[in-house]
Amino acid sequence: MTIAIHSVNVNGIRAAVRKGMLDWLDQEHPDIVTIQEVRAAAEVLESQFPEWNLAHSESSEAGRAGVAILSRAGLNRVSTSLRGDRFISSGRWVEAQVETADTRGLTVISAYVHTGEATDQVRMEEKLSFLAELRHRCNELAAEGGHVLLTGDLNIAHSELDIKNWKGNIGKAGFLPEEREQLSALVEAPDWVDLGRRFAGDTPGPYTWWSYRGKAFDNDAGWRIDYLIASADLADTAKEVTVHRSATYAERWSDHAAISAQFDLELSQPVL
Repeated sequence: MTIAIHSVNVNGIRAAVRKGMLDWLDQEHPDIVTIQEVRAAAEVLESQFPEWNLAHSESSEAGRAGVAILSRAGLNRVSTSLRGDRFISSGRWVEAQVETADTRGLTVISAYVHTGEATDQVRMEEKLSFLAELRHRCNELAAEGGHVLLTGDLNIAHSELDIKNWKGNIGKAGFLPEEREQLSALVEAPDWVDLGRRFAGDTPGPYTWWSYRGKAFDNDAGWRIDYLIASADLADTAKEVTVHRSATYAERWSDHAAISAQFDLELSQPVL
């Protein structure tokens, strides 16, 4: 048995559904889906995904951010907070646990880190602080002994392999040294694995986001900013990682591509 987990920044759930997200879900039939930039209230998600178990963190700013987890199995230990309450209403973090046959449980996280702005010190400090809290919480969860999977749009290209035009983006948000160092502190630690990079190898991409402007998508001038970061034991069970890049520009239902992984792990609860 395997568990299929997909993650995608939908760039607004209403628009994504209108453009074809539900057909894609029917085709892929994942066990768990994590979503970023929901930009809608819980009742909107409940109406679009009535057969799924749902965990959701809504931003206090209407029409902004929002993260969610959809699961065919039951969700336990749902939380939308990091340390303290600084980010509790930001709509950027939700975690939930599913039960697994090995009794360790799997905590799945949907996270959305804002883009930031290199010339805005306050905004960048907030981004770096969120990343520090994210890393602390991931390590805290892993220390409990269960499997952990951090998914989401972290809005950071970790290395030159993760951005097509890396030279042109030196000094810009998303590729600043201090952002990349924060991400390195997690993915280069022995207890964590960036599954996208492990399965892609030491080659450019595969990218997960392309601007709607110009010919970025057609020229594959993208960024790899969407991640599946697994605790080490969970990473050892990963069988496949896929970037679901649309075949054509016209078939896109988000400016991000979904990413997915198959894990040689079994849910202990019946799935829908």
